[in-house]
Formats: sequence, structure tokens, C-alpha cells
Amino acid sequence: MSLEQFQSELEALRTEAADAFSAAADAAALETARVEFLGAKSGRLKAVQKQLGKVPKEDKPAAGKSFNEAKGQIEAAFAAAEERLSSSGTDQDDAAPFDLTLPGPRLPLGHVHPLTQTIEELKDLMGRLGFTVATGPEIEDEWHNFEALNIPASHPARDPLENFYLSTAGVVAGKEGAPLLLRSQTSTVQIRVMESMPPPVRIISLGRVYRPDTADATHYPMFQQIEGLLVDRHATMADLKSVLRLFASSFLGGDVHIRFRPSFFPFTEPSVEVDMSWHDDQGNLRWIEMGGAGMVDPNVLGAVGYDPEEVTGFAFGLGVERVCARRHNVTDIREFYRNDVRFLHQF
Repeated sequence: MSLEQFQSELEALRTEAADAFSAAADAAALETARVEFLGAKSGRLKAVQKQLGKVPKEDKPAAGKSFNEAKGQIEAAFAAAEERLSSSGTDQDDAAPFDLTLPGPRLPLGHVHPLTQTIEELKDLMGRLGFTVATGPEIEDEWHNFEALNIPASHPARDPLENFYLSTAGVVAGKEGAPLLLRSQTSTVQIRVMESMPPPVRIISLGRVYRPDTADATHYPMFQQIEGLLVDRHATMADLKSVLRLFASSFLGGDVHIRFRPSFFPFTEPSVEVDMSWHDDQGNLRWIEMGGAGMVDPNVLGAVGYDPEEVTGFAFGLGVERVCARRHNVTDIREFYRNDVRFLHQF
């Protein structure tokens, strides 16, 4: 698609949107027009945005600028229509008499939060891949949160400034009197499952975890994780990569790109960072870190009574907020927690 074609589509869309917003006679008609042109999932503006990827590389900056200008003009037209409808009240003396026999207005119904929608879809997707859901407590002891995961006492991840330890006052201590804390990863569920059953194991755990991170576009002190664990004879890194690639293509679409970067985690060896592709508003490809993965460290298998000579396993952990944001093209995960009904209404 040439730059001229792209700009022509934008101009036609801008004109149609302005006409539709101007013609809206009431709030219901205006909302219908908003969904048609500005809807987050199937709006016509979103459909044109997807055409950015087809514009020649040298024209992408100009195309991105044109898109942003058109988007601003459409949003301004919508805001003007809102203002027009809100200020065009009918004089009370001219209003029709109120009919008490008419039924009351239908109250709007809420719907499921986008993160909860994502969690339920992930459960269904991983269930079709043979993984069952496991759960565990959000308040953990140091054994399950650190030691069983091959994180020694000297490791910086156990620093009190890096975790939410609970005050000893009024709190029952954990294993052998150890202090308790809010879990920093759902890997604790994997330990509890392996302690309670022999291999083979194929589970996922989803839930809240807590870390004293500064809130920004990709971090939050409380967030959701999905962790996967498979332990069996002859499990390999190739199996892990296949599962993650199948997960990405099934949940995010067949054109998604995924890459693995060598890394280090105490509980896996070898370890990798998992990145997935992301197209910004200008259509440029960039990468977002989604989580970590790797082969389960033999020390972790030994800690739960498994024989590392007999079985191997892989594990992965991804941030649900980042996966949800990637799917819906949300650039700041803090939007999910602001309780802005105008934002949540899109999903």
C-alpha cells in the first residue's frame, strides 16, 4: 500500500466519522457511532491502523504522523458531539408529560474485567495443550518461595527490600518458624504440586504475585502470572520452545513473533528470557519481554524428592498483564488497575 492510498483511506474515514458523530441525535446513537469508528477491537480506525505495516518503510514516519492527526481529529469530533448532546437539554415546560405506566430504563450491565477474561482464556488454551490448573496460597514461607527454588539465603532476590515480608506481630510463622511473605512468583505452586504427587506433572498456575516494583508502563507491585510446569522422562528445551510458540500463535495470532534470549534464573538451567513482537502506533516492530523460562534445575527436582537422573522438566512464567496488553494493543498495564469505566468498556 502506498502512502497516498493510506492517507486517502484516513481522510475518507475522518470525514465519515465526523458526519456520523454530527448526525447522532442522542447518546445511544453516538455510542453506536463511537464503537463503529473508535472501538478497541473492531473499530474502523483500528482496521486502518493495521494497514501501517503495509506502507513502505521509508514512508512509515509520514504515515504514522498522518494516522495520529486523523485519530486526534476523529476523537475531537466525538468530544464535540458529546458536548452538543449534553448541552441540548429540553426545557421542562416543553417536555412531554411523564407516563408512570411505562417501564423504567434498562440499567447497563457490567462485564468481566479484561484480565479475568485473559486468565479464563489462558486456562482454556493450556487445557487443550494438556495442562491442568493448580492453585496455591498467596502468603508463603521462605522454603516454598526461595529455598526449594534453589534461591539460597545469600541471593539478592531474598533481600527484604525486594519482597513484601509480613510483620511477625500477629502472624503465624511458616515452616520451622521462618517468616512469611507475599509470594513473589507462582513457582511456589509448582513446588507444592511436586511435593504432593509423583511425575509425570503437567500443570499451570495463575494468580497474583507481589514485588515492590515502581509502577510504570510494564511493571506493577501486584500483578498476575501464568506459570507452566512439565516434568516427565526426556522433556527437552525443544519441547519448551514448541509449547511457547504454540501458545503465542494460538492466543496472539499466527503472525506473532517470539524469540528466546539466554538468561539466568536460580531455578532453571539453562534459562531464557521470552520476548514477543509488538507494533507501535507508527507500525514499527519492537520487542517486549513477557517472562522467563528454562529447564528445571536438578537441585529443584531433588528438593521435592524427584530423581534428576530419571526425569527432566521445563517451566515458564509469563505476566498476564503483558500478554493481555499485547493482545489488545494496550501500551500501559496501569490502565487495567485504574478502574476507568471508559477504558474497561472497550473489552
